[in-house]
Amino acid sequence: MGQTIVLTGMVLSAAPSGDYDKRLMILTKERGKITAFARGARRPNSPMLAGTNPFSFGEFTVYEGSTSYNVVQVNITNYFAELSGSFSGPFYGFYFLEFADYYTRENNDEMAMLKLLYQSLRALAKDNIEKELVRYIFELKALVINGEYPELFRCSVCGCEPGDNAIFSVADRGLVCSGCSRGVRGLPMDNSTIFTMQYIITSPIEKLYTFTVSDQVLKELGNIMDRYTSLCVDRKFKSLEVLKECIKTV
Repeated sequence: MGQTIVLTGMVLSAAPSGDYDKRLMILTKERGKITAFARGARRPNSPMLAGTNPFSFGEFTVYEGSTSYNVVQVNITNYFAELSGSFSGPFYGFYFLEFADYYTRENNDEMAMLKLLYQSLRALAKDNIEKELVRYIFELKALVINGEYPELFRCSVCGCEPGDNAIFSVADRGLVCSGCSRGVRGLPMDNSTIFTMQYIITSPIEKLYTFTVSDQVLKELGNIMDRYTSLCVDRKFKSLEVLKECIKTV
């Protein structure tokens, strides 16, 4: 048996393994994303039955094997059960988990992503901010953490102040001023949308979910994030496809 350690993290995914075990993907503060096996966790009387499901956040006592970790004890402080209080809450939550799984790696410093994921799930569980806005904030800040965020403070072509009538160009990865925009395919941006994205980029994670926006800004932000995220992410998320179908039925 390897060294026993205690890791703080959240279960991103769980899958059956063998007759009674679970294979977990856990995003941890100390070791980044890890693969861990919970022996007997699928038995009805297992003390790890509930604590090894997606969204479970807390402390995981594990020992290190040669290629993976083995969970021996869990101490869960938040199951995010509040997400089930709305029809769409769990669908947004699973998309966030899948998105975080895509962007994180083992033995990387993933503390910021874990923190963003935790705060974003908390925001989803509340009613004071639209869930679509939570999604766009989460996506943009995740891109910031990974160094792929768009240029919103100067023209991405010439580097000058963007000024009025700037457009957002996905191909140029940011704002393009009026002087550089001839022949550029882009999306018009209201100044309020620009300010909103600048705020998300520069603000600490704790202050991200403290504002609301107009319907126009929400629509512009959604159009931009859908296109820009598609540029940066080379995977189609099944959870996002399910989420979009879910929104259509509401």
